[in-house]
Amino acid sequence: MIYDDIQRLISYALKNELIAQEDIYVIRNQLMEVFQLTNWQETQTECGNEEIDDILSPLLDYACEQKIIPDTTAFRDLFDTKLMGILTPMPREVTTEFHRNYEKSPEYATDRYYDFSQKLNYVRKGRIEKDLKWTYESDYGTLDITINRSKPEKDPRDIAAAKAMRAAAYPKCQLCPENAGFAGNINHPARQNLRPVPITVLGEKWQLQYSPYGYYNEHCIVFNEKHTAMKIDSVVFEKLFDIVDYLPHYFFGSNADLPIVGGSILSHEHFQGGRYTFAMEKAQIEKDFCIHQFSSVQAGIVKWPMSVIRLKSENRSTLSAACSYILDKWRSYSDESADILAQTNGVPHNTITPIARINGSLYECDLVLRNNRTTEERPLGLFHPNPSLHHIKKENIGLIEVMGLAVLPSRLAEELNAVEEALLSGKDLNNNPLTASHAEWAKEIALRNPDITKGNISDIVRAEVGKVFEQVLLDAGVFKRNESGRQAFDRFLHTVTNGG
Repeated sequence: MIYDDIQRLISYALKNELIAQEDIYVIRNQLMEVFQLTNWQETQTECGNEEIDDILSPLLDYACEQKIIPDTTAFRDLFDTKLMGILTPMPREVTTEFHRNYEKSPEYATDRYYDFSQKLNYVRKGRIEKDLKWTYESDYGTLDITINRSKPEKDPRDIAAAKAMRAAAYPKCQLCPENAGFAGNINHPARQNLRPVPITVLGEKWQLQYSPYGYYNEHCIVFNEKHTAMKIDSVVFEKLFDIVDYLPHYFFGSNADLPIVGGSILSHEHFQGGRYTFAMEKAQIEKDFCIHQFSSVQAGIVKWPMSVIRLKSENRSTLSAACSYILDKWRSYSDESADILAQTNGVPHNTITPIARINGSLYECDLVLRNNRTTEERPLGLFHPNPSLHHIKKENIGLIEVMGLAVLPSRLAEELNAVEEALLSGKDLNNNPLTASHAEWAKEIALRNPDITKGNISDIVRAEVGKVFEQVLLDAGVFKRNESGRQAFDRFLHTVTNGG
């Protein structure tokens, strides 16, 4: 009964301290309005240890049955966020609580804030758990593999409705502060349960929030309150170090600021961070070098599939200056023998993906060298996954992948199952649309693994996917992991160490 289901949601909110006892009548009346109820029937129903998705599900079903909302994924998402928005405290309360907790410790503040974001279902824990995850032991460390199933597939009816809807300019993008409390629409996610926390970065107003579909532990975003474009420049390093000073238990990094090698949102300045140790952070230095102008800064090449320089120092200003120095050198660097051109007809190609962290008493920054050149043969980028790998990974290689976590498309969940079945049964992979794009790759797997059985097939296929991701990262590296690539990297380092 709808009254039991509403009461269960209220009980959940009380139990998780989203609301207080004195809020009940107001909350109940707001929920009655949403469900178009004119009377209330008393009920003693309470929530037990139910997950929020299980509490919301019958409420969404009722809304669909009563024609309050259309029965599509997008409208259900808009509606469940509306329900949680009714239970969400005002920004001033969330901010006060965060600062109070921060006085105890930065870790305590983020622990509480992350838990709060999960209880509000802003961080969609239930959906994140649907992602398929495993690891792969590569030559460069343990890589993380994720098939992203947390974001639901779009319903054709939602796609049609989105096309019919007029484009709106508010909020300007999904990272603007105006998203907090926004009802959303078919083209823009609802954010009634979003409560970012204000922070200060180099004297500017920024905000901190978590990612609704986090790919790793406490996956967070910090963003400029102003809608200003992403930019990798000398100031970006000081910003990153300012943030890690504020949250020293988190790493923070930026996507590159150029198309193809950048992230999905380049129109709004932001960084991503969190409480997770990626394979790249664990990777060792394979070659030390010295920058004469910055003798106090430790510098080295990281043993990693992509081209990474790691800098360390106790002094963040000195480290920031050293990072900026290398950025400037890389921006203007060309080496045609390595297919690296700084620009084409005035359009820049070289940039950096920076990742900052505090490691003991040292500030540490990894500079991943990126180049977004394209050619007629490689329109998606010269330093992009080879076309032969696109059946697994065709999308851009952004910050998260750079650090060693593959975010693979949801289609692969079904496709890899079909590949496994075909390998076991001997069926022609070309005759099935689910396996046709994987046919050549699957044949190679079969040749390398003549002892495939039902018991080991999944492990074999997952390991092969991991091997593909390792190659994807190698393809994205500007200096290849071979002798000619090492020599090319040395030539660039010569310009860095000698000021040439």
